[in-house]
Amino acid sequence: MSGVNEIRSTFLNFFGENGHEIVSSSPLVPRNDPTLMFTNAGMVQFKNVFTGVEKRPYKRATTSQKCVRAGGKHNDLDNVGYTARHLTFFEMLGNFSFGDYFKERAIELAWNLITREFGLKKDKLLVTVYHNDDDAAGFWKKIAGFSDDRIIRIATSDNFWAMGDTGPCGPCSEIFIDRGEHVWGGPPGSPEEDGDRFLEFWNLVFMQFEQVTPTERVDLPRPSIDTGMGLERMAAILQGVESVFETDMFRQLIEATASALGHGPSQDNIASYRVIADHLRASSFLISDGVLPSNEGRGYVLRRIMRRAMRHAQLLSAKDPLMHRLVWALVREMGQAYPELVRAESLIEETLRLEETRFRKTLERGLSILDEKSSSLKKGDMFDGDTAFTLYDTYGFPLDLTQDALRNRGIGVDVASFTDAMERQRAKARAAWAGSGDTATENVWFPLREKLGATEFLGYETETTEGAVAALVQDGKEVASLKPGESGAVVLNQTPFYAESGGQVGDTGMMSGEGVKFRVTDTQKKAGDLFVHLGTVEQGTLKPGTALLLEVDHARRASIRAHHSATHLLHEALRQVLGDHIAQRGSLVAPDRLRFDFVHPKPITPGELARVEDIANSVVLENDEVTTRLMAVDDARDAGARALFGEKYGDEVRVVSMGKTAREHGANALGWSVELCGGTHVRRTGDIGLISVTSESAVASGVRRIEALTGNHARKHANDTMALARTAATELRSTLDEMPARIAALMEERKKLERDLSDARKRLAMGGGASSGGAAGTGVREVANVKLLARAVEGVETKDLKSLVDDGKKQIGSGVVAIVGITEDGKAGIVVGVTSDLTGKFNAVELVRKASEALGGKGGGGRPDMAQAGGPDGAKADAALAAIEKAVAGAGR
Repeated sequence: MSGVNEIRSTFLNFFGENGHEIVSSSPLVPRNDPTLMFTNAGMVQFKNVFTGVEKRPYKRATTSQKCVRAGGKHNDLDNVGYTARHLTFFEMLGNFSFGDYFKERAIELAWNLITREFGLKKDKLLVTVYHNDDDAAGFWKKIAGFSDDRIIRIATSDNFWAMGDTGPCGPCSEIFIDRGEHVWGGPPGSPEEDGDRFLEFWNLVFMQFEQVTPTERVDLPRPSIDTGMGLERMAAILQGVESVFETDMFRQLIEATASALGHGPSQDNIASYRVIADHLRASSFLISDGVLPSNEGRGYVLRRIMRRAMRHAQLLSAKDPLMHRLVWALVREMGQAYPELVRAESLIEETLRLEETRFRKTLERGLSILDEKSSSLKKGDMFDGDTAFTLYDTYGFPLDLTQDALRNRGIGVDVASFTDAMERQRAKARAAWAGSGDTATENVWFPLREKLGATEFLGYETETTEGAVAALVQDGKEVASLKPGESGAVVLNQTPFYAESGGQVGDTGMMSGEGVKFRVTDTQKKAGDLFVHLGTVEQGTLKPGTALLLEVDHARRASIRAHHSATHLLHEALRQVLGDHIAQRGSLVAPDRLRFDFVHPKPITPGELARVEDIANSVVLENDEVTTRLMAVDDARDAGARALFGEKYGDEVRVVSMGKTAREHGANALGWSVELCGGTHVRRTGDIGLISVTSESAVASGVRRIEALTGNHARKHANDTMALARTAATELRSTLDEMPARIAALMEERKKLERDLSDARKRLAMGGGASSGGAAGTGVREVANVKLLARAVEGVETKDLKSLVDDGKKQIGSGVVAIVGITEDGKAGIVVGVTSDLTGKFNAVELVRKASEALGGKGGGGRPDMAQAGGPDGAKADAALAAIEKAVAGAGR
């Protein structure tokens, strides 16, 4: 027993057999801790359980938690590939007790697992305890039979864990293995403790105190246990290898990389293979949990991880994008333990492929910038550190790549200024990071949730019911009453009002009782399942305990239901037309419209959009019953139910099904569209009435958006569009059927008139108008025995100046032509041409730059025979032409 998957299952099954609930890993994006960018430890999902604001139906738990340490407080990114143990993605095995067992049982369980199940030799093990934790030391002696020299007391914070400056805390006990005298290093607490001989692989946290203030610490009434064991590190120990990258899982990923590249690793490039393997795992799991590459926040960290791996693929001479070709190997190794990888496989592949394709272009740009910025440097010079950081931060060039690129030329990099720029960026990022949990908890709600319990939602079955006021909140504090005209929040024991979630907006309506009315303007969900009704008292004084009639705005809710059900149909229709990679990335379900964001790499064609709309409406016309059932989440997914990646689901989920065609043909026993959803829906698909897609657009890289209307909103939109079309047909003096041809004819006629007008303006410009230096007629004069045609013209578009210059060159045969075009807004463009026989004597680029200066501009460019520039001051057109005349005169002598 030493394979990674076997170690994981052995750990979980061991604790499961010892009374622990085997809990699935929480997402990498934490939802209950605003201080974290990514989940980085097994206890994160249990934080509110430990603090007492959340209760679970079990007192013992065990998990294999997926973790990322590549941003925020914990960042191992730059060490990955170059050390034996650092990873950006890793799995943390843990067992937890919420006020159940404590130190003795935790130590006993740990000892039995590592010596009996994992077979570690007792004489190779030692432990640390906090220096004054006599209880833990005594239990290790009793259970493991350790002598005092195998129980090392540590007085530093390394062996004392705290959740924060205040809150739960307690001593730790870390378990180490001696890897042998052939490895340098000493035991913990010794001067050589930083060596690799003694490897820590499991940390047992005894959560027994609460830090009330920085100086006051009291005992917790229900001390708890939180442990963490690195799965990859334990695999390295059990497999007898020096590095986590030599374990079976990483060997498989490295072999897949070698196969895709056509060559295997060597001593010189093994780090690149390791980076790719690790970053493939981190990127794939982040994408499967709903993170997409971007330039800020979590998406920025994901992009850095991806691009670092892609740079190493370049170093390994990968000719084509590599990362997406390795996803199958990762899914094969980890898909059984983490089925979200299987569900997101196509999305992961497409995201990696697109990102690597873009990065290859960025890499070329970065190298070009590096060449440009270093072109004036010579051997022994130092490349600017700020520029090196820009290459690193913007173009994905780590410092070592810049150093490698310049090393052959004998040029160094100012590492000190690079480091300063890095620190400035980090400080800026820390200041900008305002929290990471999707639901940063407001202090008032969790105590209310604990006191009142969950709000019972009755809104699936009814929109009118009775309820009692359980609590009132105003300005973040619980209050005893709300008076007429005052706004606040009402918590009820039960409610038909839907609280905003899953893209569906919150309900509005009215609460009324004897002498009191409260208008609900929004409904939100707090502390998980506490429904909070926001609004204003219109009559009477509202107090806790008041019995109220609760009435949802029925017409508004009906329209919301139609738009929500239409969203499901459009989702499935998009999958059928565009492919299985379609995955929801956000939605808005409002009473007057719907908006649906989804993953797709390119714009949708009008034909594809029409097919999506037709397919969805065909299901509407079936008028099939919309069914809702509660199912175990795994059973729902096995039955084909679609879920939003990254969404947190409980053990039991609502499955919404609609569309009878699929059921009749056996494609999916549940229906044509089957999704996990907590929203409200129509009774039959025919209640939607009509689905009309009104727009399609891009909202982010690889993410598209469609907007649509249903029912009366769609009908009104169609009527308004038809009214506009009829008005347009009347103006065009045509029928609706003839209108497209009429518009096409008018557009062609307009193009012809524009061409004729442009030609006329050009002829007029060359045959008369303002000229330079008093020249008359055609504007041609001799300057230093060279013909010069210099004119200022108006009414000619800048893009036509080149053709005027070409005509002028033909007219004079040999010489210089300069045309200034004055625009309607008073600016100017200038084009200078030199006939081919004179390009050795006159350079059009030099001449146009002198004219540009006279016009108040800078620069200009082109070829020796034709160049173009501009300037903000068209009033100085004659001065610009005079500058050219002067330059021609000077060069002609």
